[in-house]
Formats: sequence, C-alpha cells, structure tokens
Amino acid sequence: MMQSLLPAIYPILKSSFRLDFGQVGLITLTYQLTASLLQPLVGSYTDRRPQPYSLPVGMGFTLTGLILLAIAPRFEILLCAAALMGMGSSVFHPESSRVARMASGGQLGLAQSVFQVGGNLGSSLGPLLAAFIVLPLGQSSVAWFSIAALLGMFVLTNVGRWYKGHELRKSRTKQLHEQALLPRRKIVISLAVLISLIFSKYFYLASFTSYYTFYLMSTFHVTVQSAQIHLFVFLGAVAAGTVIGGPVGDRLGRKLVIWCSILGVLPFTIALPYANLFWTAVLSVVIGMILASAFSAILVYAQELLPGKVGMISGLFFGFAFGMAGIGAAVLGELADFTNIHFVYVVCSFLPLIGLLTGFLPDLRTARVRPSPLEAGAKP
Repeated sequence: MMQSLLPAIYPILKSSFRLDFGQVGLITLTYQLTASLLQPLVGSYTDRRPQPYSLPVGMGFTLTGLILLAIAPRFEILLCAAALMGMGSSVFHPESSRVARMASGGQLGLAQSVFQVGGNLGSSLGPLLAAFIVLPLGQSSVAWFSIAALLGMFVLTNVGRWYKGHELRKSRTKQLHEQALLPRRKIVISLAVLISLIFSKYFYLASFTSYYTFYLMSTFHVTVQSAQIHLFVFLGAVAAGTVIGGPVGDRLGRKLVIWCSILGVLPFTIALPYANLFWTAVLSVVIGMILASAFSAILVYAQELLPGKVGMISGLFFGFAFGMAGIGAAVLGELADFTNIHFVYVVCSFLPLIGLLTGFLPDLRTARVRPSPLEAGAKP
C-alpha cells in the first residue's frame, strides 16, 4: 500500500514539479532499480545466513522514503525518496518469500499467492488513497502513511521472532543437499525462459501502473479521480488473479498456468487500444486477472528447479520483475514523449507473444527431488 502511493500520485507530482513523461519514468526507474539490484544479493546471503529481523529493517527504509516523499522540495529529493522505498522492498522480499514457503504446509503455490495478494491488495488501495486523501490534502499528507510503516515494523518484528524460533536450520541443511532431477543445461534454459516471461509480464504491466491514468485522461478526457478509480479496479483484478494462479498451479500444474496467463492474455491486450471507455475498463479487468496469475506459478516453478536456493531465486525473480517494471516505465515514458500515450499501448499489446517460449519449459509435475551423490554415499 505504501509503495503504491508513489506511482499513484504521479499526476500530482507531474503538475507540482512540472515533470515530463521521461522524468516520471525516471522516478519509477530509480525505485525499481534499487528494489531489484539488491534482491538477488540479499537472497543469496540469507540462504546461507538467515536474517529474521531483516523484515522490520526493510520496512524502516520504506518509512524513511515515505517521509522524504512527503517533504521533497525538488525533483532530486523525489529520486532519493524513491530509492529508499526501493531499498526497503529489496531487503524485505527475499526473506518474506522464504517465510511464506516455511508456512505453506506443502501448498507452495497457494502460500506464494496469499503472500503476493497482500501486496496486490495494498497496491490497489494506492490510487484510492491518492484520489481521496493525497489529492485534496496535498503532497505533505503522504507523511500520515508512516503510521502504517510503524505498525508494519511491529508486526514484522513478531514474524521475525516466529521465524527465528522455527526449526529452520534442519530444513535448510536438508534443502542445501538436494538437487533437481533435471540436468544443468535444462535448468539454465528453463530459467532463461522464465526470465523472458517475467520481462513480458512486467514490461506490459508498467504501461498500466505508470501511465494508465494518463492514457484515460488523454483518450477519454476523464478526471484525475475517475482515472484513479479505474486504476484501482485494474489493480484489484491483479490481486484476484494472483489468488487464483497459485492454487490452480498446485492442482493442475504450473506450466499450464504459465501458458494460459502469458499467451492467453494476447487477444485482450491487442483489443485494448481500440476500445471505448466502457470496454477499456472491462478489458483492463480481464488483462489484470489473467496476467497476474502467472507470477506465483513462475516463482514456485523456479524454486523447484533449484531446491535449497529459495532466497536467491526469490530475490532474483522479485528483483528482475521490479527491474523490468522500472526499465519499462522509463522506456515507455520516453516513447510516450516521442509519439503519444496511445501508441504505447499499441506497441505493448504484442508483448504477450513472448509467452510462446513456455513450450520450452519441461513439465515438473512428475519431477522429484533426489539427494546429492555425497548424501547418497557415492564417491565424489
């Protein structure tokens, strides 16, 4: 919820600081890069040395960024606030994803969906909060949301205490001695395909999270509040799709979910730039729901490829997702400045074609984890 305030108040910042679309994209890029580059490093480190209390520390970075965002007098300070909020995300996600897996009871897809839907529901609230609180009261009202950050730090301290008391060392040692049945080459190819799918998904989503309000105002001449409500509806559909994707993947297989999510959204993305306001709202709901169902399936699929590397995989995929969203926002912002905002949605409508790469993924439903040669007693 707190991190979604940044893109939600872009129209306010654009007007107050007289920003162009390229500068709006640069704010997103700054946030997403700090949220992405550190995550694989944090995850790899915590695979070896778990840090239960890194969760409230990450929330502390977000708290500092929020306060700075509320008082920022110029564009450079906005970039610093975005960077701090991104750092909070990079510290938080690898370990929180591990906690979700620890608490899953074996329903890994469901656990990741529940974990991620919290973020999606919070993100969907951002536009409403911006429309009904920040827009009337001004940029400084963002500081009130630091209360939520303080509450989050308290909650996460207790989660960290549970995490620390859990029998982590035994399960972690077992994971580190596990190997997937797939050969190394297939694992590398599969990870490359999954990363390509993440690129497709989050580059497209960047067009919504950063520019959907501008698209609606430019194309249909709606008010800022109306555009924010439309964005809230889209983000709500993303949250619903996230809930659906995990348990369906547990039951029917993650590859099927990935197929249907990435490639299945193509007809709707192609139709979107040519729809009227009513059908734009309808299509945005369908697109958000279908596209969002992929991430938990992709993440758990990748964790199954490399057992024992939960933190590294979580950090890599969360980080890459945020990085692609940031780069996408910057690139699409420049494209919008050079052409127009409508053309951005025409170009992005073909991104789901990358979903054809799903055909190169092996089916892991029959794969089982086997012990390493050393654990099995074989000679090294």
